[in-house]
Amino acid sequence: MAALSLYLLLTWIFLLSLFRTRFAEVLCHADESSALMEFKRSFRTNTTDWRCIYPKVHSWSLDGSGDCCSWDGVECDEVTGRVIVLNLSSSCLSGIMSPNTTLFRLVHMESLNLAFNSFNFSSIPYGFSNLSKLQYLNLSYSEFSDEIPRDISQLSKLVSLDLSTSSYETLHMPNMGDFVHNLTGLKELDFSFVSLLSPLPPILVNFSSLTLLVNIFQLPNLEVLSVAYNSNLSGFFPKPHWNSPLKSLYLYDTKFSGEIPTSIGNLSLLNELGAWSCYFSGSLPSSMGNLSHLTVLYLDGNHLQGQIPVSFANLTQLSTLWLSYNNLQGPIPVSFGNLTQLSVLLLSYNNLSSDSLEWVVNLTKLTVLDISGNRLSGGFPSSFENLKQLTSLGLFGNDFHGDILGALRNLKDLERLYLGSLTLNGILDVNDLFTLKNLTTLYLFDNNISFTKSFINATTSKLTYLYLDLCNLTEFPQFIGHLSKLSLLALSHNRIRGTIPRWMWNNSKESLECVDLSHNLLTGFENNQTDLPLPNLRYFDVSSNLLETTLPVPPPLVKLYNISNNVLFGDIPTSICEKSSLTMLDFSNNALNGTLPPCLGSIDPLIFFNLARNNFDGMIPRVYQDDCQLRMIDLRENRLRGTIPKSLGNCEMLEFLNLGGNQINDTFPFWLSKLAYLKVIDLQSNNFYGPIEGHLNQLNFTSLHILDLSNNNFNDKLPSKLLQSCLAMKVIDGQENLAYMSIHQLIDFSIFTFNGSQMTYAMTLMNKGTKRDYVKIPDTLVAIDLSNNKFEGFIPELIGDLKSLRMLNLSNNSLTGGIPPSLANLTMLESLDLSLNNLVGEIPQQLASLTFLAVFDVSHNRLSGPIPRGTQFDTFGSNSFVMNEGLCGSPLPNKCTNADNAPLPPSFTVDNEMESPFDLDWKIMLAGAGVGFLVGVVLGNLIIDKKSRWFLRCSKRMAKGCIR
Repeated sequence: MAALSLYLLLTWIFLLSLFRTRFAEVLCHADESSALMEFKRSFRTNTTDWRCIYPKVHSWSLDGSGDCCSWDGVECDEVTGRVIVLNLSSSCLSGIMSPNTTLFRLVHMESLNLAFNSFNFSSIPYGFSNLSKLQYLNLSYSEFSDEIPRDISQLSKLVSLDLSTSSYETLHMPNMGDFVHNLTGLKELDFSFVSLLSPLPPILVNFSSLTLLVNIFQLPNLEVLSVAYNSNLSGFFPKPHWNSPLKSLYLYDTKFSGEIPTSIGNLSLLNELGAWSCYFSGSLPSSMGNLSHLTVLYLDGNHLQGQIPVSFANLTQLSTLWLSYNNLQGPIPVSFGNLTQLSVLLLSYNNLSSDSLEWVVNLTKLTVLDISGNRLSGGFPSSFENLKQLTSLGLFGNDFHGDILGALRNLKDLERLYLGSLTLNGILDVNDLFTLKNLTTLYLFDNNISFTKSFINATTSKLTYLYLDLCNLTEFPQFIGHLSKLSLLALSHNRIRGTIPRWMWNNSKESLECVDLSHNLLTGFENNQTDLPLPNLRYFDVSSNLLETTLPVPPPLVKLYNISNNVLFGDIPTSICEKSSLTMLDFSNNALNGTLPPCLGSIDPLIFFNLARNNFDGMIPRVYQDDCQLRMIDLRENRLRGTIPKSLGNCEMLEFLNLGGNQINDTFPFWLSKLAYLKVIDLQSNNFYGPIEGHLNQLNFTSLHILDLSNNNFNDKLPSKLLQSCLAMKVIDGQENLAYMSIHQLIDFSIFTFNGSQMTYAMTLMNKGTKRDYVKIPDTLVAIDLSNNKFEGFIPELIGDLKSLRMLNLSNNSLTGGIPPSLANLTMLESLDLSLNNLVGEIPQQLASLTFLAVFDVSHNRLSGPIPRGTQFDTFGSNSFVMNEGLCGSPLPNKCTNADNAPLPPSFTVDNEMESPFDLDWKIMLAGAGVGFLVGVVLGNLIIDKKSRWFLRCSKRMAKGCIR
């Protein structure tokens, strides 16, 4: 009987295995395999992306069995055969996520992971609510942007949600409370670097299952609290009776603010406190000296002031202390010498003072010390040689004296040395550098130095990164040619003259990846040999010199090539197109000529393309591939002819198009409307012709900030449909932020990551009656210039919807009718030019409410009636109103008949000297020289007095009234 039972059992198991095997053969459903293949075809694979590990979709094919359940990254339910898991993390995907992605057909999916791909800052598509069975969703670090779709909040079965991103503030969530309301089963929630636009909702207290993110101080058993990388999240520490078992508290990169309360000293178990890049203010409480278990303390990048409490000497377990980038002042406590467990000490960029560093020599476990950017002075102690474990030392920006290099020559483990801005003068002994056998990084920028020409054994040096910017050098230091491991060489902003010698990379041909020789007085290359023998060079910047030669073709791996602002002549060789790594190409402001190689549009990874202000003629390159990556094209002020190639429509990521100042003969390129990210269109001063409105049906210029069509031959009516589609112009947002239009992309150069935000856009605009060059374009500059054309008919009322406009120029056309009162809705407007038209009627009295209006010109029309009085109108001279026979009142000599002038508008009046809160006359200055070409930040100098700030606040709530 037992044998029979065993036989039956084995038979059942055998039959079941056959059943399951047979089932496995028909697992894949055709509709799901088709959806997956369509998803695959919507992207390309980029194996050079830093996130890429393996392109899983390469294994996908409908050939043979076409069983999608056997494809890499795909798992199916063993019974139903439906796709339940799709894991394409780090799969090298590159492209735009379609709003109609076929992923939403996989309605049985329980886990979806698209992390670490490159979706080119496209939006997360709306439609996740179709995947109602999802429990795990991971879209992290994949270059998504814009608002997180709210339908994700309908996925009530979600257990884990990761939307973290490496791209600061590209993703945002307006209301977290509404979003998480249904997600009560969450255990893991990661919104790192997501911009949360509302406070953390109290509902999170009810999330009993949430283990990874808990955000309420009052939870009695809370040991770990982290809300880091939520840059719009606000909060503050509880002040009285703060007792908690907290061991780790991380708030960095949030808007937590207020003072650090004395009660923090009650957190007796606190081991780690990370609150860098917040808004804490006030003094450091002496009670922090009670935190005897504290090993890690990060408070850098806040607004702390006052002195460092002497009680900090009690924190004897501290291994890491960061207090950099605050406003701490007074002497560094000598008792810091008691913190003998310190391994990392950063006190840089405060107002700390000290005339002695003797306390440092007791900290023999220090590996990193940075005291840069303070007011430290005095002799540099020779006893620094006791810090045998020191690997990184930052001293720049202080006032030490003495033989600093000599005092450090015995620190054999020293790898990084920052001595910039130390007022070092005279000749430095190169041999002192070479005694530091492990030195890899040396910052000597912003000193007045030269180097000894005799040295020994330089080829054994490990020096890899050498920064000698702003050192007043007049020649290339000879020791550079003997360095065998040099990877980065920065010599910008010196006075080096003559030719670039080939001996400079005698021993570093294979290792050099970055060379910056910009802003010198260089005239050419040695023996006129422009081919650089640097096979691994990635970054080459020789801009702003006196190079008078033909265009050097960069080595094959160069990604960023900037040779702008020189005296280059000749044409562009077609061999430039063979440099398939080029990401940024800047040949602007030279004397290059000839026609542009047709292949230029086919350089695959190119995103920044600037040939402005040369002498090129002929046609714009006609071919731009389907996967065109270009975001910026600047061809202004050449002699280019013909039409704009329609294949530019393939450049779906294009943000900036400047073709002004050429001889292009074409109608308006209405097909540009499909480029959803386009912010700037500049077609001024060409030979464009014909109507715009007649060619247009449905338009989508949703991101447009600047439209300049001036000085052409456009005719017919003003393009109402085009203007109505400019959604970004209808929203007043971020007006107080000082930012510039630029490419938000990180470019990996292997030895460092280049911040694409340094690739800013530039253009020339008529502003306030003057032509101005914008070396950087403020992100809040919104402008329309349709002047000097042949437009006719009425000014459409809908222009009043474009509320963020700062500049509007419709002058020198054939416009008729009256000035629409709706222009008074343009509360940010600073410049309005309607001159040289055929406008009739009165100037609307409502325009007097435009308190930022600095330039107003309606001259040479047929206007009549009284000129408005009050606010900015009292500042306009007679030139703003001349050649309108019917106008009367100040500042014109002819008085109005019924009254001396029109009545004041109902809104408040202001003093004539009020300044605009957004002065578009940007003062460009060089800053950040201390980090050389890697930052090279150019900042606008924005000055707003108290009165202007008041008007800025007041103008936003004019409807409610403002009381001074």
